[in-house]
Parts: sequence; C-alpha cells; structure tokens
Amino acid sequence: MSGPALCMTRDDDPDAAGRDAELRPPPADSAAVRPSVVIVTGLSGAGRSTALRALEDLGYEAVDNPPLVLLAGLLHADAPAPRPMAIGIDVRTRDFAAPTSLALLDRIVAESGRRTTLLFLDCEDEVLGRRFTETRRRHPLATDRPVLDGIRREREVVWPLRRRADLVIDTTALPPAELKRILEGHFALGTAPGLALSVMSFSYRQGLPREADLVIDVRFLDNPHYDPVLRPLTGRDAAVGARVAADPDFQAFFDGLTGWLAPLLPRYAKEGKSYLTIAIGCTGGKHRSVYVAERLAAWLSAAGRPARVHHRDVDRAS
Repeated sequence: MSGPALCMTRDDDPDAAGRDAELRPPPADSAAVRPSVVIVTGLSGAGRSTALRALEDLGYEAVDNPPLVLLAGLLHADAPAPRPMAIGIDVRTRDFAAPTSLALLDRIVAESGRRTTLLFLDCEDEVLGRRFTETRRRHPLATDRPVLDGIRREREVVWPLRRRADLVIDTTALPPAELKRILEGHFALGTAPGLALSVMSFSYRQGLPREADLVIDVRFLDNPHYDPVLRPLTGRDAAVGARVAADPDFQAFFDGLTGWLAPLLPRYAKEGKSYLTIAIGCTGGKHRSVYVAERLAAWLSAAGRPARVHHRDVDRAS
C-alpha cells in the first residue's frame, strides 16, 4: 500500500471518535490464546536453532530433533498446566518424511489436546549456500555433492510442511536479533492475549522488509535530506519532525492512514492474528519514514494499542 493512495482527508465525521475507540484491545476472552506448543521446522541453515534458543529464552522448554515416535510422550504431560514447549524437527530427524510427520503430528496433537502452531523458517537458496560456506558445515542432504543440490532437494522434501505451516518467516535478510524480536511478538508468554503490534521504518534502497504485513510508502513527503542542516539528523530529532509535518499533504495523509487502520486492527485480532508489523518506507530510511513510524506508534499507544518501534536502516550511511 503506497503513501499517496492513503492521502484521503478525514472530514468532520461524528463517527470518527467511534472508529478510534474500535482500536482499543478486545476483551481477553475474545482474543486468540497463545499456543502451548510450537513446532519449529524449515530449511537447514534458515535459523531453526536460533529460533529454538529464542523461544527457550521466552520460557519455552526447547527440544531439538527428538525421534518422532517420542513426540507423544513429550506432549502428554500429567501436570494440569504443562510447560509450553518448542520442538524442532527437520530432515535430520529420525524417520523424517513430511507427509508422515504431518499425519503423526495431527494425531499426537489431537490426543494431547494442546494448542499447537507449526512455524516454518525459509530462506533464499543463495543465502543458505553462503551460510553453509561461511560456517564450513555440510548440508545434511549434500554430504557428497554441492551444497545447492542439497538445498534444492531439501526444499522439495519439506514443501508439504511449508504449505501447511501456520506461520512462515523468511530469514534471508533477518539478523538473529530481529528474528528473536519477531518471535517474541508472536510467542511471548505472560502477556495479554490479542494483537501485538510492531511499527518499523526502512529504506527502499535496502529492499522491502520481508517480515512486514502492511507497507506504507512515504517517499512523496518533503525530504529533509536535501537540507544540509537536517541531513545528519534523523526523524527522531524535533527539527526533522517539524520539517516533515510541515509538508502541506502530511496531515491529510496521516489522518487517512490512521482512519484506515482503526477498523482493520480489531478485525485482525478477531481473526486470530497474534502479531502485525507495519512498515513505513522512504528513500534512505532515516528521516521521513522514521518520523512517521514514531508518530504512528504514538497514535497507537494513545488509542490503547502500544506498539514496538524499530528503525531498520536509520544508522546506515546515507
């Protein structure tokens, strides 16, 4: 969704306050309940081990590559409130076969009665190949052939799991810290159920963020980069914010953006979505997108939906 498409003016509307009120979190009993079991799978080298460690840090009991025949014992617990679990499976798992694994998981989950989410970690072949080369590790399906052959073969083998996954995260451009942040948004324990929001700024020069659910293009706004005084600053500085906000189209755009989001967010929560990332992009990811992201996060907080703010490219050289 690009910026100009959202530049509609909110007229004096007696229902506007009602739409803002809609943004407030729904009652806990109407929101999605966090899963108690996360099955972590995906392509070798895509970050499965990192994800398991992150989930363990969040309070999950992490078990990596248990034989599938032992899953039933892991998921059946005598305790009335069994500890949340994160279980890693991949092509190295004993007796692994995607269709068989899916059928077995379905049966075990049904018998255990525990709510389960299947998380699949994906990544581009070229990046996976580079990761294996840099770490000097052998691909589990390419012990006697080029790494890319093993990656392509594995992609075919695990495709049924990807197609079935409840959540797919592409880690091609994600550093470990960012992957952990995304997982925390989806699977953090001890937080109120409902829709967790994240607002991020980014530079179009560095590519679209793969984790974004909604993308807003603000390159149409006046660019502080061309002011030598403002160029070294960022959208978090008051002078830059004042310059962006002074654009004659800014207020109409921002009112249109918030008016557009207000009725959407409760619907996402009602649908069961647990985490939503709104990405705001400009050319360099330093001025306009940063300011708009900060303004949007403040508006969300005032409406009763606090959001995490992350500026992906603000520290990159212009």
